[in-house]
Amino acid sequence: MNLRDSLRLTLRHLRQRGLRSWLTILGIVIGVAAVVSIVSIGEGLRVSVTERLQRLGGDVISITPGFTQATGMMRGPPGFMGGSATSATLTDTDLAITRSTPGVQAAAGAISGRARVYYLGQNVSLSLQGVDPAVWRLLTTTQVESGRMLAPGDTHTALLGSRVAQRVFKQPLAVNRQVTIDNQTYRVVGVLQATDFGRDDNSIILPLPQARTHTPGLGSTEYNTITAKATPGQDVEALAADIQSRLMVTRHVSERTQDFTVTSPAATAAVAQQITGTITLFLAGIAAVSLLVGAVGISNTMYMSVLERTREIGLLKALGATNGEVLRLFVAESALFGLVGGTIGAAMGAIAAIVMGTVGLRIFPGPGGGGGAVVIPPMLLPLAMGFAMLIGALSGVFPARQAARLKPVEALRYE
Repeated sequence: MNLRDSLRLTLRHLRQRGLRSWLTILGIVIGVAAVVSIVSIGEGLRVSVTERLQRLGGDVISITPGFTQATGMMRGPPGFMGGSATSATLTDTDLAITRSTPGVQAAAGAISGRARVYYLGQNVSLSLQGVDPAVWRLLTTTQVESGRMLAPGDTHTALLGSRVAQRVFKQPLAVNRQVTIDNQTYRVVGVLQATDFGRDDNSIILPLPQARTHTPGLGSTEYNTITAKATPGQDVEALAADIQSRLMVTRHVSERTQDFTVTSPAATAAVAQQITGTITLFLAGIAAVSLLVGAVGISNTMYMSVLERTREIGLLKALGATNGEVLRLFVAESALFGLVGGTIGAAMGAIAAIVMGTVGLRIFPGPGGGGGAVVIPPMLLPLAMGFAMLIGALSGVFPARQAARLKPVEALRYE
C-alpha cells in the first residue's frame, strides 16, 4: 500500500465520520487560534512600546539621583521596579562632568516639584518642571502645538503640557493667558503636543531660575535630573557607560555605594521587551492548554477508530498490508486532524488578532496616532500549523501501534 492509497483511505474515513471528525478538529482549532492571536497581539504590543520609547529620545541619556538595581534587569530612578535605592542629589559638578564627556552634544540639568496653580478662580496642585531654555529644546522630542518654546532670557513665562492646557481647568488655557503659581504671575507662551506615556502632559514647564523659587527643598546648584544628548552616530550605550564611570570617580563611589543612576533608551527598551515578552509567553502558555485538550480528543477518536475498523484492519493485513503500513495509515489520519485544525485555527487566530487590534486602536487610539497595531510574525502561522500537525501525529501514535499489532485472523473474526 503506497502513500497515495494511505491518503485516499484517510480522506474517505474522515468524510464518513464527518461530525465526529469536525468535533475532534475543533479542539485544535481553538487552541491554535488562541495561541496565534495572543502571540500576535503581544508582538504588536512589544513593537509599539519599543517605538514609543524610541520616540522619547533614542539618543538621550538620563541621570537621576539614587540608585536602583532591579534584580539585574535595569537601573532606574529610586523606587522604579523595586530594588534598593540611596538618596542623593545631582549638582553643577555632575552636570559639568557630563557635558565634558566626549560624545555628548548637549546636556542640561532640570528640577521638578509641585506647586499651587490658580486660574479663573480654580486652585489646583500641579507638577512643575524647571529647565534651561537654551538647551532643553535640543533634548526634548515633544513638539509645540501652539505658541513657542521657552527662549533664553524668558522670565515669568510658562510652557504647558497638553492636559494642563485642555482638561485641568474649566476653561482651556491658551497662549498669552496668565496663570498664578504660588502667588507669582506667569504668561503662557506655548502649549505642548500630547506625548506618549503622558510624560509632559500634566506639567507646567518654567525657566530654571523661576522654577527654583517654587522648589525650596533644592539648593541653587542641585538638580533632580541631568539629561544628555549624544552626538549623531555616537554609540549611546557606550556613552552612557562612559558617563557613569566618570561620575563614579568624581562622586567617589563604587559599584556597591553608587548613589546615582544612568538610564539609556536601549536599556529601557530592553526591559519593556522583556516584560511584554514574558506576559505574552505566559498567556500563550495558558492558551496552549487547549491544544492538550485537542490532542486528547484526537487520541480518543483514533482509539474509537481502531475499534470500529478492526475487521477492515484485518482485511488489509490479509491482503498483504504490513504493520508499518497500517501504522502509517493511522498516524497520517491523526496528523491530518492536526493539520486541518491548525490551518483553520491559524487563519481564525490571525483574523481575531486583527479585529481585536483594530477595536483596541479605536477605543485606545494613543497620542499621536501611534496605537498598538497587531504584528503577526512571518513564521508564526506556518509554525502553528506544523506544530498542530505534529501534535495530531503524536496523539495517534499509540492507537496506530495498537492497530498495527492486530493479528489478521483475530481482526477478521471481530464483531
